[in-house]
Amino acid sequence: MDAETLRKTLRARRSALSPQAQKEAGKALAVCISKQGVFQQSQQVALYLANDGEIDPAGIAEIAWQQGKTCYLPVLDKAKKGHLIFLLYTPDMPMVNNRYGIAEPVVEGGTLRQAQDLDLVLLPLTGFDVTGNRMGMGGGYYDRTFAFTQTDESRPQLVGLAHECQKVAQLTTNPWDISVDAIATDKCYYQRQKSIKPFRPDSV
Repeated sequence: MDAETLRKTLRARRSALSPQAQKEAGKALAVCISKQGVFQQSQQVALYLANDGEIDPAGIAEIAWQQGKTCYLPVLDKAKKGHLIFLLYTPDMPMVNNRYGIAEPVVEGGTLRQAQDLDLVLLPLTGFDVTGNRMGMGGGYYDRTFAFTQTDESRPQLVGLAHECQKVAQLTTNPWDISVDAIATDKCYYQRQKSIKPFRPDSV
């Protein structure tokens, strides 16, 4: 199956989940992430607003705010085409739809943070495998924005978020695809080993 066909298949799979299943998955994901040391130790946390059946990190944001952490949302970088910057995210802040129809905070007057200055980035996935390969939406925004993480030791931790049903046996990757440090789902936390390639799944 080619990449575009697989992407469509996985998007349809997550979109087929009922509203109740989505709600329960989001709750389980928040519990999973809140248990992880990387979340507990992070203060500057980037996440996203769920769209197109993506697993919802809203519960994670609530926990982060309760713990005094600062949250950010990705917005399209007008100064650097194809890249993202991150805008302060607070409860009840005004939103506008970007050119993809995805809600994002109003940039004008907002507090911006560069990718290099974040502690933890929770990014959406279209698909993944247990070796840590990830499939995004195909736009390459996260790949370009976080390309520096593949060589820079002083960098944020990257954790992909997905429904467990988005896992596949193996993904074909491209040289420019960034790798993640872990993948969290509503069922497991797949942590990359330091010395071996496969992820270790931990039950939620």
